[in-house]
Amino acid sequence: MQKKLILDSDLLDITISRLCQQLIERHGNFSETVIIGMQPRGIHLAEIIHARLQKDTKKEIPLGYLDATFYRDDFRRREIPAKANETRIDFIIEGKRVVLVDDVLFTGRTIRAAMDAMIAFGRPAKVELLVLIDRKYTRELPVAADYVGKAVNTLTSQRVLVELEAQGHKQNKIWLVNKD
Repeated sequence: MQKKLILDSDLLDITISRLCQQLIERHGNFSETVIIGMQPRGIHLAEIIHARLQKDTKKEIPLGYLDATFYRDDFRRREIPAKANETRIDFIIEGKRVVLVDDVLFTGRTIRAAMDAMIAFGRPAKVELLVLIDRKYTRELPVAADYVGKAVNTLTSQRVLVELEAQGHKQNKIWLVNKD
């Protein structure tokens, strides 16, 4: 397995700061905005961004977790059933601006499923997508992120490995891994 470093800890910190600044520029005081992290790996990035935004803006911003497992179009096609994770949205999203957060944008299918799952909690005024890594040239559905940490040219035979301290890793690092 060959690994190529995409972002080290320092560059990742700068990238997250830039993403937060873009959110502040677009959402102002966040009075009508909520942040929802995608289960399972997007929640860690959502928590990091949420903490930094609250520190920088000194505002309370609602944070939730969304699992879209049962809304996936491949849910019943898998040999081994997908394991569902916790959905925790203890606030109303009706009429709110939702920032959906995930670590990697690949085919777009998970985001499509997430939008279906969100409807159970109300109809948002707007949904924006924030991803740490946008895997270019791999989209199967017309999904594009509003906020991108880094766009990476990838092959379908490669995968992006996000290692965050919040997940128990020693350092924050993002790798491009060739499947051999």
